[in-house]
Amino acid sequence: MSGAAGVRHIVFRLVDTSPSEAPLAEPKTTESDVHADSPLGFVPLLVMFDLDGTLIDTMQHFADLAAELMQEHHGLELATARRRYLETSGIPLRQQLELIVPGDARNDRVSELYEDRKTSICLRAEMPSDTVSALERLQREGVRVALSSNSAQHFVDELAARSPVRFDLTLGFGDGLAKGEAHVAEVERRLGIAPEQILFVGDSLKDGELAQRCKQRFVGVAGTFSPDDFKQRFGAEQLVVARVAELPALIFGR
Repeated sequence: MSGAAGVRHIVFRLVDTSPSEAPLAEPKTTESDVHADSPLGFVPLLVMFDLDGTLIDTMQHFADLAAELMQEHHGLELATARRRYLETSGIPLRQQLELIVPGDARNDRVSELYEDRKTSICLRAEMPSDTVSALERLQREGVRVALSSNSAQHFVDELAARSPVRFDLTLGFGDGLAKGEAHVAEVERRLGIAPEQILFVGDSLKDGELAQRCKQRFVGVAGTFSPDDFKQRFGAEQLVVARVAELPALIFGR
C-alpha cells in the first residue's frame, strides 16, 4: 500500500451519487449466477467496496496522522499508537480510541482534530488506473458497484464526484448510516439487492467481520493486513487479493 511515486493530473467528470437522491429500485432476484470455474463461485449482483486502504491509498497517511495526534494528546509512543490504529481500523476513529485509550476525556478532541486534518489527505487521493479499470469491467459485465465507508459522507461523496467510475451508491458515516448492517439495509432499500447477493471487498479484519455479520461474501485486500492475517481470522479458504485489479478474474474466472 505504498503511496504514488508522483502526482498525476487527471480530469474527472462530476456525478451526483448522493444516497439521499438515489431512486428506489424494484426488488431484484436473489438467485445466484453460479460460475463453477470461478474461485469465488458466484457472480454477485453488487460489489460493495470499502474506501480507505481498499480503493485509495490513504490508510498509511491516516495512520501517521492518528499516531501523531495520540502521541501529542494521549502521550502514547508514536510506533505503538500507529500500530494500534491499524490493528483497530475499519471503524470510525472515535470508536477506535475507545479501544486504544478507553474512557479518556481527550478522545472527542482527538477525533475532531483527526476529521479536520484528514481533509487534505482525502482531497489528494485518487484511485489507481488498474483499480478504475477493474470497476469499469465489473459494470460492463452487469455487476453494480457501491462505496461503503466509515469516512464522513461528504468525504465519500467528494471522492465519488472526482472519480471516473459512476458508483451506483455511495454510503458514508453519519445520519444513522455506518458500515455493516445500516449500509446493507440501505442497499436493499435503494437497489433491492439482498445481502447474500452482495460481495464486500475490504482491507481490514473488521471489514470481514462486518461482512460475516451481514451474511455477505467477503474478499480481503492485502496491505493493511497480510493474507495470513485474513486466513487466521476467517479460515484457510478465505480469498485475498493483492490488488483490487485482481477482482474481476476472481469473480468471472477470466
